[in-house]
Amino acid sequence: MTQASTPRRTQSRPHGGPMGGPPGMLHGGEKAKDFKRTMARLLAYLKPYRFLFILVIIFALISTVFAIIGPKIMGNATTKLFEGVVGQFSGTGSGIDFQYIAKILIELAFLYLFSAAFQLAQGMIMTNITVKLTYEFRKQISEKINRLPLRYFDRTTYGEVLSRVTNDVDTISQSLNQSLTQIISSVATMIGVLVMMLSISWLMTVVILVTLPLSAIFIKVVVSASQKYFKQQQDYLGHVNGHVEEMFGGHLVVKAFNAEKRSIATFEKLNDTLYSAAWKSQFLTSILMPTMQFVGNLGYVAVAILGGWLAYRGSITVGDIQAFIQYVRSFTQPISQIANVSNVQQQTAAAAERVFEFLSEDEESVDVVNPVTLSKVQGHVEFRDVHFGYTPDKIIINDFSADIQPGQKIAIVGPTGAGKTTMVKLLMRFYDVNSGAILVDGHDIRNFSREGLRNMFGMVLQDAWLYNDSIMENIRYGRLDATDEEVTRAARTANVDHFIRTLPDGYNMVLDEETSNISQGQKQLLTIARAVLSDPSILILDEATSSVDTRTEVLIQQAMDNLMKGRTSFIIAHRLSTIRNADRILVMNNGDIVEQGSHEELLAKNGFYAGIYNSQFEEANIY
Repeated sequence: MTQASTPRRTQSRPHGGPMGGPPGMLHGGEKAKDFKRTMARLLAYLKPYRFLFILVIIFALISTVFAIIGPKIMGNATTKLFEGVVGQFSGTGSGIDFQYIAKILIELAFLYLFSAAFQLAQGMIMTNITVKLTYEFRKQISEKINRLPLRYFDRTTYGEVLSRVTNDVDTISQSLNQSLTQIISSVATMIGVLVMMLSISWLMTVVILVTLPLSAIFIKVVVSASQKYFKQQQDYLGHVNGHVEEMFGGHLVVKAFNAEKRSIATFEKLNDTLYSAAWKSQFLTSILMPTMQFVGNLGYVAVAILGGWLAYRGSITVGDIQAFIQYVRSFTQPISQIANVSNVQQQTAAAAERVFEFLSEDEESVDVVNPVTLSKVQGHVEFRDVHFGYTPDKIIINDFSADIQPGQKIAIVGPTGAGKTTMVKLLMRFYDVNSGAILVDGHDIRNFSREGLRNMFGMVLQDAWLYNDSIMENIRYGRLDATDEEVTRAARTANVDHFIRTLPDGYNMVLDEETSNISQGQKQLLTIARAVLSDPSILILDEATSSVDTRTEVLIQQAMDNLMKGRTSFIIAHRLSTIRNADRILVMNNGDIVEQGSHEELLAKNGFYAGIYNSQFEEANIY
């Protein structure tokens, strides 16, 4: 589509959700709708990286094995040291064998070094996987945005969409990077440590295992309680971002109407809910580790008492007791980590669910398999018995019919809400008609591809959309392969070349983010230059002069006259003085064409159009 002007990207629209809240607001803190399905779908995204993931598992196992063997070997050194000390004091031994102990310490150093190396390797690979996954999510979301129908954005604030791209995807990336490797290492550690503990003493191992049900029950309670708060936290983070983005985009209006207090009150209400959900989720997460440590300490006490009794009986060595205590710590720590990861997974699931919900939104209807292509567009447009409503139960365009010949200048006028802009949206196929048809050169527009259809059109809207780049590149947006000479030629046609050359950097002047360093009329002329550069077959001018002064309006009108020469043009205007020379004027009211004809013919009828025109003329005379 050749779009010379579209609404500014920073303009968000407030839309009420249930009970007057933001769209999609969860009242009472819903849980994730389907935790298992969401996690299964998330893991499916890891399939392309399964080879790397297998490497991560292998490296995690090797690192864990090296780390697990350490305490057992250290126990041998402790036993040797203990025996040497006891023998020295009793006079029955030859003293401490430092050579043997040094050998063990060297072995331990190599073991822990290899363990750290494999752990580092698994971390690097996992980071690589999550970065690629993050890239894939953002790519899919970006592509999805372009496939969504406009009605989705009619009910969703831009900040809410941006939150899916930034906060939710970042949450998935960070939590996966932390939790997946931790789960692998923790499970491998638990199994390995359990084997080592059984090899030392099955009785002490049983005592430790008895404490596990207490941990499992506590983990289940905490995870169940925290899941809904993680979901609520992610949702309200989106609401807060949406509100901040919306208020920042319209900060001049907020200040002009002294609405700062109201804006702050709304923000505080959303922020308080976010704070409450975040506090509860983080609090429940924070009590996991201390409680797990308490359960682990109970195990230490039991091992110390039972181990002392077994050592007294000669059933176990001092070094084995020391190794076993280390293994107990190594056994309970993975349980605590898994408990913590389970809460992180709740946050991951909440974020992933929001992303998947967005990716599952209904898209625009698919283009036809063999779309119509025209070697030359004549510009014959026909509206044939068109009916349309933004919702099925509220039809706003009723039996609209009009036949526009190539090169004609058609004005569409009527009171606010008559359906003027809606007709343009239907023509551009931003929305599809409920019934009837719109034809271009005898072909139903639904038989064109959307890209092919929109390439026929050039648009200049009331809200001039320009972006943070040079004036040259903003005009070139109409045709990206245009040369500098073609850009300047288009600017001359649009009566904006002289103004541009008076600027400090001319065509290289960079517009700021809000394009506040040029006037509204100058913005409009630049968008007209953009449309001239695109050289469209059909033009749409929607209230292009409604927000400028009379002198600038004359310049814009001249530029638009240059642009409309030889092209089928649709002009939507409230100022009826600007469309006197239209070939035909379609007068709309309540979705219907109530009159049509030339300016003189409609005035002679002394009907609806004459009433509107005379009211504007009388208003002008008052001033």
